[in-house]
Amino acid sequence: MRPCLVGFLEDDASYTRMFGPSPAVEAITSNPSSCYQSRSRNYSIASGNGLHGTVIKPSTLLGTRFSAIKPITAAVLVRNLSTGDGDKTDLLNIIPEPPTIPQAGGPEIADIVAGAEPAFASLGLGGWTPVGIVQNCMEFLHIGLDLPWWGCIAIGTVVVRTLLFPLVIASQRNAAKMNNYMPQLQVLQMKMTEARQAGNAIDSARYGQEMVLFMKEKKLNPLKNMLVPLAQAPIFISFFMGLREMANTPVESMRDGGLFWFTDLTICDQFYALPIITSLTLLATIELGTDSARMSAANMQTAKYILRALPLFIFPFTINFPGAILCYWACSNFFSLVQVGFLRIPKVRDFFKIDRIVTHKPETLPIKKKGFTEGIKESWTNMKISKELEERARVDEIRFQKAGKGPLVKTYKYDPTAPRPGTSNAVNAKKR
Repeated sequence: MRPCLVGFLEDDASYTRMFGPSPAVEAITSNPSSCYQSRSRNYSIASGNGLHGTVIKPSTLLGTRFSAIKPITAAVLVRNLSTGDGDKTDLLNIIPEPPTIPQAGGPEIADIVAGAEPAFASLGLGGWTPVGIVQNCMEFLHIGLDLPWWGCIAIGTVVVRTLLFPLVIASQRNAAKMNNYMPQLQVLQMKMTEARQAGNAIDSARYGQEMVLFMKEKKLNPLKNMLVPLAQAPIFISFFMGLREMANTPVESMRDGGLFWFTDLTICDQFYALPIITSLTLLATIELGTDSARMSAANMQTAKYILRALPLFIFPFTINFPGAILCYWACSNFFSLVQVGFLRIPKVRDFFKIDRIVTHKPETLPIKKKGFTEGIKESWTNMKISKELEERARVDEIRFQKAGKGPLVKTYKYDPTAPRPGTSNAVNAKKR
């Protein structure tokens, strides 16, 4: 059956059920080709709002048997044969041209979407290494929280240093106890040094054992003072390398992610202000007190002098660092200053159970305070004495092994166990 015939029969289905096949249907059935010559297809939409767009079937004219037309609740595509204004079959043969394909080299997505930034993974940054984790955290703060880069660096520094605060408390407690028990420790240390210089290894070991027992009894541990530096070292290196890679890649948004005069974090500070601030804050932290303890003990004077020279030593190198690294370093130093000042408050020390620091008079201490030059000379002398004692012990050990394993060494002119020939009991008075 032809398609037009099918459409026509579908349209007049109700008429056929009521009155049988219509003459038009019989004519089309007998001559199917006539529908293509005299009629064209027409499409209309039947809706439920009144009779507009509704195709009225012949059966609906019989109002005596059927009620009024009920609204159609859904839009129905109705196809019928039209005897209207000419043949419209040519319109169906018109196919629009396909859209043109964009040429290569068009605008990228990052250029189309306003404010879009490439992911760190596409730049070769990030990952699961310590440096990559730092970069991922920086990206989350910048993209997820919509923070400028200087804010991301400052917040990351504060968060990391806050997580290390329990270690700072433990170091402060240990340092306060060691400062308060410093006279007793110095007495044992002085005795042990004198015994070592005299070459008395037994007394030196005995005094060393007494010092260990004393520190164990008072719950002292010099290694606790190194907890904070040992924990901060890998974190500082991770931040340093991560921010340097971000600045050298570079991350384009870091070119205007700075603050005040250092707006570009990918280059060094042209005014040398950030290196100067970094060195001064580091020197202030050393003078007021490190994160572990104040270096007021006599045995820490040499280390304090070395740390004082550190800001001057690193200044020529920091002037070439990118602004991102110096921003992190300055934020870390400012946090250290605030932390040291906070832990010097008496009520705060009592809250964290940190002992009050006892100030010892220099004349009451067994080991007198020495200047920088005297301290260096004494350290050099002790080092030479220790080396001589070690060499002496090594030579004695070699001689002992040779005496035990080698041949007997003759230390007399004759064998005292063998009888000497020509001996008599007579005493020669002349020889006497």
